[in-house]
Amino acid sequence: MSLNSYETIYILKPDVTENTNLKLVNFYKALIKKKGGQDILVQHRGRRHLSYSMNKSYDGIYVQINYKGNGSILELMEKSMKLNESIMRYLTVKQSAVNTINVYS
Repeated sequence: MSLNSYETIYILKPDVTENTNLKLVNFYKALIKKKGGQDILVQHRGRRHLSYSMNKSYDGIYVQINYKGNGSILELMEKSMKLNESIMRYLTVKQSAVNTINVYS
């Protein structure tokens, strides 16, 4: 089975504690590993000002997860994020493979 590369970014409510943030990151990392995902990279983007108000909040905590997996991982992650009250928004993008070209002079 071929694994696709994905990038998921989610925005947490500004009142979420660092402890809760780490629990969520560990939960999603474990979920990806459990379902056969590989090459998991988590980047905490920090608190950022939002362009517009979401749920009466003007700030949010951004977290980015890059990984390789299949569609079943996506369905589980997005369903979990949809039901999690700490997450205001999420977006998953499938990353296309980059073709490298060797140029010899």
